[in-house]
Order: sequence, then C-alpha cells, then structure tokens
Amino acid sequence: MREYLEPGRFIDSDHPALLEFAEQARGTSRDPREQAVRLYYAVRDGIRYNPYVFSRDPETLKGSHALLHGESYCVPKATLLAACARHCGIPARIGLADVRNHLATPRLLELLRSEVFAMHGYTEFHLDGRWVKATPAFNQALCQTFKVAPLEFDGHNDSVFHPFNQQGERYMEYLADHGQFADLPERLFFGHLQRCYPHLFEADSVFIDGDLQAEAAASSTPGHATR
Repeated sequence: MREYLEPGRFIDSDHPALLEFAEQARGTSRDPREQAVRLYYAVRDGIRYNPYVFSRDPETLKGSHALLHGESYCVPKATLLAACARHCGIPARIGLADVRNHLATPRLLELLRSEVFAMHGYTEFHLDGRWVKATPAFNQALCQTFKVAPLEFDGHNDSVFHPFNQQGERYMEYLADHGQFADLPERLFFGHLQRCYPHLFEADSVFIDGDLQAEAAASSTPGHATR
C-alpha cells in the first residue's frame, strides 16, 4: 500500500494548501471511512466542475491546481480527492474510463466533436480491505441545473455515474475502463485524448472560455444535447 500513501507528481498530497484543506475537511472522527466521506463531499461541492478549463499543460492535472483555482474537471478533482485521502493515511489511487455523456450542452459537444468523454477520472479508496470507487466530478449545484441526482458516497458502496437522469433520459454510459493507477499516467492520458480529439492538440487550437452550469441554465431544455 505504500505507493498509494506517498505523494505523487499529480496526487501531490504534500502540497501546503492541500494539507490545510484536507485537515479542515476530514473532521474530528478518526474513522477512515468517515473521513473519506467528508473529504469526498468537500471536493465534490467545494471545487466547481468546469470542463472548459482543460489544458495540455500537465501542471493543471495536479490536485493542488484544482484546489487553488476552485474549479476544474473530473481528473484534477479525482487527483485532489486522492491526495487528501493520502494525507489522512487512507490509501487512494485514480481510475480512468471513457464514458458516453448523453446530457451535455451543445457548445461543449461542438468543442469535443463527440459525445464521448474520454479519460474520465475517478478516485478509489482502500477501506476495510477493499477498493471503493468515488466520483467527485459534478458538484451539487451543477447537478440541480442538469436535473440529475448528485452522486452520493457512503464509504461502503461504489459511487459511479447514474445511467439515467431524473426524467428517465439516458445520462452516462461507461464504455471503456483504462485501469487504476498510483499516480496519473501522463503519457497514456494525453495520448488517448489526442487520439480521441486530435483537433484539440493541433498547434493553432484555441481553448474557449465557458461555464457549463451557466450554459445549461440558459438553455430552454437544460442539459439536453441536441443532435
């Protein structure tokens, strides 16, 4: 378990700001499960989900980067949660998967040119002798805008995306599992993204500013992707 407890390049559990955040979020209980649950909600709702902040700069994948900027997408939020857990003595790692997102704004789908979200990141905690999945990506306010129940985490059961939203529409569909890692595998991560979204890696590509929650709220049918 040592590799799942030590600081990594991206799961930077020794960053000063991260240490302070984890200490405040973990609560007073010494029970690892209760701490993991508190850390999960602190990251889920304390760091706003925004896919438009994606960058080819590896530094933006660090958990501390998500914390210091107050918003990020699923992968840095997952590395942040894993880093907080490691600081608290809870073995943690990151997992990567491809998902098909049936609910997204037209602007985001236009940017990606696909409804597949490649290299979705989640966290795994080692609790009571087994690995438990936790997905802290979508904050509660964003879920309310998209009319999707926010993912809960109790430390016993896997917290993974719902297949349907509250209206019975298709929501998330898991397509491929890339595995679990002691630290984010940079080469695999960017390599797969480049194969899925080559236009985002062209020399003259420009990333647009955006706010997913504001886009969904402004839509007449919030979060429903037109095809």
